[in-house]
Amino acid sequence: MEGVKKMIEKIIEIMKAHKDYAKKPSKACRKWDGKTEYSIHPIWCAMTIAAETSLDELTRTEGITALLYHDVLEDTNYKPNLEERIDYLVKEMTFEGGSKQEMQEIWNKPKEVRLYKIYDKVSNLMDGSWMSEEKRKDYENYLNKLIIDVEQNYGELNITKMAKSIITE
Repeated sequence: MEGVKKMIEKIIEIMKAHKDYAKKPSKACRKWDGKTEYSIHPIWCAMTIAAETSLDELTRTEGITALLYHDVLEDTNYKPNLEERIDYLVKEMTFEGGSKQEMQEIWNKPKEVRLYKIYDKVSNLMDGSWMSEEKRKDYENYLNKLIIDVEQNYGELNITKMAKSIITE
């Protein structure tokens, strides 16, 4: 029960970080409707990996926390107090130069970072109605590469099945 309490505290912290410390007002809400609190995105990512029971416990546990905090550095002025390993993973998931930089540099990152990024990208595509056709194609091509990489490193996962189902060939 202690683990659940800590998770709830982290979720509340993330909600507050994105709502009260957004670098600009547009970063407090999701792009697709301008109303949904941004924190829904990292919470969805974290809860989705939490249900990925075929992953080993360490990868899953670190992934939950890294995914909760993965956009804090990019989108907020909030400074979380994270364990060293989680801080490292969050920094490795952060690309100040945007998605083009990420799509090039991700392949030099640890396999866990590439795994965690697939949750991020699936969530973005699921509410990506704001994307231009060109941007969506770039995302889908990137996601295809992540799927291949993740399946080579972790086998078929629920997230790779989801990813395949949302790509519009």
